[in-house]
Amino acid sequence: MTPSPRFPLFRAIFVAVAALSLASCGLNSIPTAEENAKAKWADVQAQYQRRADLVPNLVATVQAAAKQEQGTLVKITEARAKATSVTLSADDLKDPAKVKAYQDAQSQLSVALRGFTSIAEAYPDLKTNENYVTLMSQLEGTENRITVSLRDYNDSVRAYNTRIRTFPDMIGAKIIYGSKPMTPFEAAAGAEKAPEVGKIFNGS
Repeated sequence: MTPSPRFPLFRAIFVAVAALSLASCGLNSIPTAEENAKAKWADVQAQYQRRADLVPNLVATVQAAAKQEQGTLVKITEARAKATSVTLSADDLKDPAKVKAYQDAQSQLSVALRGFTSIAEAYPDLKTNENYVTLMSQLEGTENRITVSLRDYNDSVRAYNTRIRTFPDMIGAKIIYGSKPMTPFEAAAGAEKAPEVGKIFNGS
C-alpha cells in the first residue's frame, strides 16, 4: 500500500509542534518564578533594615535608664553593626555560602536583642518608659513581619527550585537559562525567639 502523502506532512507538523512546545518549556514560567522569589527577598531585607533602624533608639533609651548594662548594650550594638555590614543581593541567593553568612549575622543580632528583655526585667522603671514601650512594641511587630516575609520567601524559593527540576520546564532551565537553585533561609537555632513584649510588661 502506498503511504498517503498526507502522512509525512502530518508527521512533520507534529514534530514541529512538539519541538516548539519543548523549546518553549519554562520560557516564561522560570524567569517569573525567579523574579517572584527575588521580590520576596526584597521584602525580607526591608524588614531586617527596619529592625536595624530601631536598635540605636532602643540602645539610647535603655542606656539612659540602665547605665550599669553597658556590656549588654555593646554586644547589641556590635551585633547590629555586623548584621548591617553583611549584605546579600538577589543575585547572591544562589550562593549558599553567602546566604549562610547573612543568616549567621542576622541570627546573632536576633539573639543579642533578647538582652533588652533581660534588662527590662532587672530595671522595672523601663516598663513605664513610654519611649521604650513603643520601641519594643515596634521591634516585636518587626520580628513578626520578618517571620512572615521569610516564610513567603522560602515558599517562593521552593516553587522556583521545584520548577527548574521538573519536566518539562527543566529543559528550558538547563538549556536556555542555565538555572541554578536558590537558597532558602534558615535561622540559626535559638534565633527564632524574638523579644516578647507581652511577657515583659505582663510580668511573666
